[in-house]
Amino acid sequence: MLLHLGEWLEHNSWIVAINSSVVLSAILEVAHYAGFFLLVGSIAIVDLRVLGVAARRQTATSVAEQLFPWMWTGFASAFLSGFIMFAGDATDFSGAWIFCVKMLVVLLALAAGIVVQRSVPKWDRAPSMPISARLMAFVSLALWIGAILIAVEVPAISGVG
Repeated sequence: MLLHLGEWLEHNSWIVAINSSVVLSAILEVAHYAGFFLLVGSIAIVDLRVLGVAARRQTATSVAEQLFPWMWTGFASAFLSGFIMFAGDATDFSGAWIFCVKMLVVLLALAAGIVVQRSVPKWDRAPSMPISARLMAFVSLALWIGAILIAVEVPAISGVG
């Protein structure tokens, strides 16, 4: 079933057209990286605020309210562009173990980001940032760094991308 879906994606006329164009492929890559930078950069600043390293003059809630819309904008850009790039080589990507690991780490990092986003207002009401909040922010940062490092290795290890 998944193999058929991957083959259908690879042979879809608009996917073929996009992947056949050097310009459109380059635009997709730029959109993917820019989206990922927005996503990871905004959540990293919030995580660093929770850890007490960045933006100490503002509440964590204030920082989060300013940056989470950028996080979701970055996520949308990275997801859409990433899906189109994936679709061009869907059968190869889905068979590459390193790509599966990357997607798992990205999903875990995104889940951690959602936990941080939903919990920041509660954490901010405490007299000081709870240890559990700092641990969650640290885990979130570590997962995003891991996702970036794994993503860089996908083409090198799998030969896809």
